[in-house]
Amino acid sequence: MKQFQLSTPADVLHFHRIVSQAGDVRTHFDLLIWLQGEMQYYLPHEVMVAAWGNFTDGVIQHDVISPMAGARTQHADVDSLKPMLMWIYRHWVDYGRNPCALRVGENGFLPKEKLLQALLGGALKSMRSALVHGLCDERNGIECLYVTFSTRPTYSEADKTNVGVMLPHIDVALRQVSHLPEQPLASGPLNHAQLENTLKPGHNMSTREVEIMFWVALGKTSSDIGRILNISEFTVKNHMQRVFKKLDVINRAQAVSKFKALCT
Repeated sequence: MKQFQLSTPADVLHFHRIVSQAGDVRTHFDLLIWLQGEMQYYLPHEVMVAAWGNFTDGVIQHDVISPMAGARTQHADVDSLKPMLMWIYRHWVDYGRNPCALRVGENGFLPKEKLLQALLGGALKSMRSALVHGLCDERNGIECLYVTFSTRPTYSEADKTNVGVMLPHIDVALRQVSHLPEQPLASGPLNHAQLENTLKPGHNMSTREVEIMFWVALGKTSSDIGRILNISEFTVKNHMQRVFKKLDVINRAQAVSKFKALCT
């Protein structure tokens, strides 16, 4: 990870570009694209869990943002996720409400609840470390806890500094997104029915084209997408040419812009 420092004009421009994108986030898909894009430069992670509310009384809500299959909000109701979140929250409080890192053994962050083990727990089992920090809304008395999970063996002191700098911008972005009961986008072998349902009707793209555009929007190259979907790079490019015609665009940037506009 790049330790936060603005020692050159290029560093300043890069940081400004990343944080300024927070103002453009309006949907869960926007948030996913942003967090899995250049934000990874400062805050690498596979799963982010955001929780907010009154942790003292245990009245909290949550959101799960990740491209990993099975790691989405609808895979864990708040009652199932609450014991793990409360444990992490208490650890953060004991740490003086400062950024802190957690490490686990070979079994990962496997929750005790059977339902959560079968759903979200499948993704968390592969995680090896977590970075925790939060913010408090003094006007409303609401605390917001953010936990990033990673397959990395550990988070460093530099990572703790970075999350302290980036978290306010992440918090701003999340507050611009309506809380939804589910986030149907997935990765790995995508659930095609759910993926189709995330788009407004009339887009005229095939399921495979939608699937490819999801990965294009995440910044993946044709070669990357070919490996993910187990198809040739040539096949990916052919699909992209058809997508360009259907969306009436001439390049990937325009295609991504129109694709995101179709996401509900």
